[in-house]
Amino acid sequence: MGISRQAFDEVLDIIGRQPTIDELSTLLAMWESNGKQQSLYGWLRGQHHVVERNDYLYSGQADHKSIREPRVKECVELAKELSRDSRFSSATRLSRATGFSTGLLLYMVGNVSGEFAGSEYARRCLHLVEAPMATGGHEEDCQYIEMILGALREGELVLGSAPVEQGGLFCSLLAFTAPLGFDILVPREVRLDAFLFGEERGRYLVALEERQDDAFLLKMDDARLNCCFLGRTTKNRVVVDGYDFGPTAEYLSAN
Repeated sequence: MGISRQAFDEVLDIIGRQPTIDELSTLLAMWESNGKQQSLYGWLRGQHHVVERNDYLYSGQADHKSIREPRVKECVELAKELSRDSRFSSATRLSRATGFSTGLLLYMVGNVSGEFAGSEYARRCLHLVEAPMATGGHEEDCQYIEMILGALREGELVLGSAPVEQGGLFCSLLAFTAPLGFDILVPREVRLDAFLFGEERGRYLVALEERQDDAFLLKMDDARLNCCFLGRTTKNRVVVDGYDFGPTAEYLSAN
């Protein structure tokens, strides 16, 4: 397949088991699309991951600074409105079999995004219908992250993972942790509404026990993936930046 023994050994180290042909194909496709004439090993080691702050709202027609950032307490009503969506309701029902307990660590794997154009939040709450600017590379990013997280689930290093989808991180966390809840902090370098309700692809939620924290972070470093600590699962409460959004049941029954 054009992958050197050195690169193959690197893949073994990252995912902790013999890679499948499909997984090797995914990695090779990522390497080729990167356009760099170097080994896969060198490409993986050379990937540069940073928090990307997008200074646009949509297609260059307005700056995100022109729309006032909501305060935390204003996001309560926004969250309730977005959680009424029926597609979110289906995801929640599926998540009830996860068996999560309180006090689990919650992470987001992938780059922190400041974009919310094209999301349900932008359409329903801000009445913005313009398409977002293309950022590219999401499909390959998703395949790679899903491969890594799948291997970590198989190795029982993480208890579960799920993509950030419709309704953004807030609604995805509700579905992911239901019928429990979550207590999270928002990074100060990104807009509150973009972090909670943006739907940019390539971001995944992960839950794990505290005893697995160090090993998980080492795997993220080996895999050259960004991860952002969010907070913990709670007993039927939703808390953001120390502000109590109310009982989880309020959001799950809003549909």
